[in-house]
Amino acid sequence: MTKTELIKKLSDIEWEDFEVKESKSELPKNIWETVSAFSNTAGGWIVLGVKQKGKTYEIVGVGSPDKIEQDFTNTLRGEKFNAKLLPLCKKYQFDEKVVLAFFIPVSSKKPIYYNNPANTFLRTASGDQRASKEEIDAMYRDQAFGTRSSESAKEFTLADLDMTSVKEFRSCLSRIDPTHPYNKLSDDIFLQKVRITDNGNLTYSGLFFLGSNDAIQKAVPDFRID
Repeated sequence: MTKTELIKKLSDIEWEDFEVKESKSELPKNIWETVSAFSNTAGGWIVLGVKQKGKTYEIVGVGSPDKIEQDFTNTLRGEKFNAKLLPLCKKYQFDEKVVLAFFIPVSSKKPIYYNNPANTFLRTASGDQRASKEEIDAMYRDQAFGTRSSESAKEFTLADLDMTSVKEFRSCLSRIDPTHPYNKLSDDIFLQKVRITDNGNLTYSGLFFLGSNDAIQKAVPDFRID
């Protein structure tokens, strides 16, 4: 993420993969919830040194950025989490203020939690939600498939979607949360945001969830729902 991309993110209301925290002199206590959520969902950026004021965001910088960076990365490689995590670290200079950003990739060993399995979180829109027992059990079952569900199925495109299913899916989401900003997006942008598509191709999860029957059978000839 470049400095220009960071500034653009600060004016974007849709932050399913981006979280800012103030962090003046120490790591925020709720940062570990976001680490878990990004690791268990689709990855994302944690940005330290930005303060939220209503719907606007102010760059306030972090104190002792080298110490905070070391504290964060050492914790992710220590015993706090059930698996060692390797973030991508970035440092940005805004006049005399320093902003730190860490990219947390989705983990192939999820569920990722800190201290105990009860501290397993998922990313939903722009928030972190504690995972239910059923969701944690599903992650354990899916470990054999790894992170493939979020990977791009490069031979399948938008043409392989069942558009009736797409419309029903969007209609269901709009009834559940009529005020969600995703309801106003075009189909193309919406499908990218919810990881049905990736750079014009379907993801495996998008293919199995909203793909046409012919496309699914082409990808997995013996596909069936248990």
